[in-house]
Amino acid sequence: MSLNRSEKQAVIDEVSALAAKAQTLVMAEYRGITVADLTKLRVEARKAGVSVSVLKNTLARRAVAGTPFEVAVEQMTGPLIYGFSEDAVAAAKVVVEFAKTNDKMVLRGGVYAGKSLDVNGVKSLASIPSKEVLLSQLLGLMQSPVSRLARVVAALAEKKGEAQPA
Repeated sequence: MSLNRSEKQAVIDEVSALAAKAQTLVMAEYRGITVADLTKLRVEARKAGVSVSVLKNTLARRAVAGTPFEVAVEQMTGPLIYGFSEDAVAAAKVVVEFAKTNDKMVLRGGVYAGKSLDVNGVKSLASIPSKEVLLSQLLGLMQSPVSRLARVVAALAEKKGEAQPA
């Protein structure tokens, strides 16, 4: 079904709004994937705060014009699914995890921080732990010296207590 001019403009405006808020764009070829599988991908994406869209490439090119995602215009060929996310790694994680379970999903590339990413770049981005995991790791590192000091002081106090006759 063909879209008229006003419908095309509405799609462009919607995708432009997504691009304005997003940090990451991931593109993947979806040729041969069933509707049920695409629905599973959309559900997982929604849980992770990722907006997944199947768009005409000409509309996608117009929507990202003037945004940091404009560097990906050359990669926008063929039947693509576009994943935008405000979280830097969420879109990459969702698409890469789905591609692991569905061999028909082929990663094509992406954009992060205004830089074009190849397939390996998207996979590297997906391998970064989430913000919550990174914060907990940082907190663990910060607590480590304090807890070690507390154990040493407790051991010294215990040793001192053993040295004195009761």
